[in-house]
Amino acid sequence: MKRVETMAEADVVLIGGGIMSATLGVLLHELDPTLKIQIVEALAEVAKESSNPWNNAGTGHAALCELNYTKEKADGSVEISKALEINEAFELSKQFWAYLVERGVLPAPEGFITPVPHMSFVIGKENQTYLKRRHETMASHHFFDEMEYSEDHSVIRKWAPLLLEGRRPSEPLAATRAAGGTDVNFGALTQSLVDHLASKDVVRIATHHQVRDIKRKRDGRWHLTVRNLSKNINRSIAAPFVFVGAGGASLPLLQKSGIPEGKGFGGFPVSGQFLICDDAAIVERHHAKVYGKAAVGAPPMSVPHLDTRVIDGKNTLLFGPFAGFSPKFLKSGSIFDLPGSVRLSNLVPMLAVGKDNIDLTRYLIEQVMQSPQDRLDALKEFFPAAELGDWRLLTAGQRVQIIKQDADKGGVLQFGTEIVASADGSIAALLGASPGASTAVDVMLDILGKCFSKRLPSWKDRLEKMIPSYGKSLRDDPALYRKVREKADRQLGLAGN
Repeated sequence: MKRVETMAEADVVLIGGGIMSATLGVLLHELDPTLKIQIVEALAEVAKESSNPWNNAGTGHAALCELNYTKEKADGSVEISKALEINEAFELSKQFWAYLVERGVLPAPEGFITPVPHMSFVIGKENQTYLKRRHETMASHHFFDEMEYSEDHSVIRKWAPLLLEGRRPSEPLAATRAAGGTDVNFGALTQSLVDHLASKDVVRIATHHQVRDIKRKRDGRWHLTVRNLSKNINRSIAAPFVFVGAGGASLPLLQKSGIPEGKGFGGFPVSGQFLICDDAAIVERHHAKVYGKAAVGAPPMSVPHLDTRVIDGKNTLLFGPFAGFSPKFLKSGSIFDLPGSVRLSNLVPMLAVGKDNIDLTRYLIEQVMQSPQDRLDALKEFFPAAELGDWRLLTAGQRVQIIKQDADKGGVLQFGTEIVASADGSIAALLGASPGASTAVDVMLDILGKCFSKRLPSWKDRLEKMIPSYGKSLRDDPALYRKVREKADRQLGLAGN
């Protein structure tokens, strides 16, 4: 990818070189090839923070296996509305990627997406009851009608042999399996999207450049002060629209903008670690993403999972995450990120969240204090025959959960992602974490709706070519869902899985 300096004036500035900015950049370029687009990334390369494959689980989040998206209600029934929302969002991403593959914008799909079954796995009679009810509820909807359920050890062993190695034959187990799941290398995908943009004369990519300030000037445009970290000089960029997609750094940049919509938001950073196995004899015996139930007090992104990962064509096995606490908002950030984000407008929400989340605090303390044996014991819940010498510990990326004002509680800790946009749509920031990357296209369509509403009518036909279900409901139209999914899966090399 060519490295260039910033342009003094742009139509669009995208802050952050991850999957979100890359997706919005390609969408906008496809819709209007004349737009001058500037991407600013603080690191020396794009896709090295949350989009990096070693910093995320790489699950194509479609709610096929993640139990935190299907809550059990007081009456024992299972709520699946969040699962339906996430599944549809991921299908939008697949449609867009398939379109880009067909046009030659993206390379061969096996470089960034691989068929990997998604499984949910629980232990104990009570959990069996929950998982069976969950399966019955989900399988009644066309999004999940291919999902299988079993309590039979021999069947589960066939699906994922490591789960049964060394396990007591009498132990009550249950699992679901969705053969249509995927592993996604968001780092490779982001790099390909950015490389495509970099080949365009109207697009500039400035790596090793950090946005230091964002101010609205009298001319109505946003003026950004950008530090060239290689030359230690400041640059200035003016643009009528700015998207802040800088992961954990989005909150401080949103605060610098001064828009009233950004007041009251805080951030709660959570770090993560994974156990990694590269032993081919073990890796080849497992081909699935297996998600379990979260511990009491654990944030949803800390749901334990034993994952097949495909990174740069090589299979590996990952288990975790083990949560921890760091005041940094990015893996490459500063220990002053959290204290530096405190404002009068978010102090009350942040204090309220601290008071109301004692279980989370206790959980994080326990996680930080874990020994290698403690991590092995957690792994053995999934793989009883595991041996510590076969695994290495890897520190993954930082995630910053949203803290926002609440009329009743003062403040709440919100999991997921949220778009914060100015009333006039001239600036938007993406806060939060999982399922993030998998829903990038859906999130960016929301950005278009909030920030480019006047242009949407003229873009409608083009959007429908890129995303065939645009403006329609896959959730309510089984025939449309099957039609667009089959086409996208075929173009992405996922058909028949």
